[in-house]
Amino acid sequence: MVMRKKKASDLDYINTHKELVEQCKKGSRQAQFTLYKQYNKAMYNTCLRMLKNESDAEDVLQAAFVQVFRKIDTFRYESSIGAWIKRVVVNHCINALKKKKLQLSEWDDKYDAIADEYPEPPLAQGIQVQAIKKAMNKLSDGYRTVFNMYALEGYDHQEIANVLGISEATSKSQYCRARKKIKELLCNPKTK
Repeated sequence: MVMRKKKASDLDYINTHKELVEQCKKGSRQAQFTLYKQYNKAMYNTCLRMLKNESDAEDVLQAAFVQVFRKIDTFRYESSIGAWIKRVVVNHCINALKKKKLQLSEWDDKYDAIADEYPEPPLAQGIQVQAIKKAMNKLSDGYRTVFNMYALEGYDHQEIANVLGISEATSKSQYCRARKKIKELLCNPKTK
């Protein structure tokens, strides 16, 4: 087997779909449709994870893509187009949750100090993705939002704090509590 040496262009995620993006910037409806088809399923899944409601996810997805195409001329290839679209989608999800009055509990060192005294239950090997999704859907909106942003969307706690208007400590606390709740739900599936 002959291994060929990778070229820098083989891993050029930033310029992925550059021609397509440039056509979108010129207003090509066909290019917009192609870009939408390329990313709509992944972005819908992001919306569904964050919003927990199919109808809301569909509405937010459509609004996000409308903004993507209105603002595509501001895309500067500092990241991949997929990452840029995802940022727009996540921000739309957060705004939708804020409109529903996302409930976040402030960081409480007394609560967390007590929780830290008890070891977390070990997770069983081979947990199915569906079980994790089901557990995530049982989280409160606040826990689920912070968990999604940190664990799945790659935001750090400072970014989460800025976007949600909370302290960094509250973001960390919400994430910790969400993670513990998911573990609890996975270890005891009958827990509500």
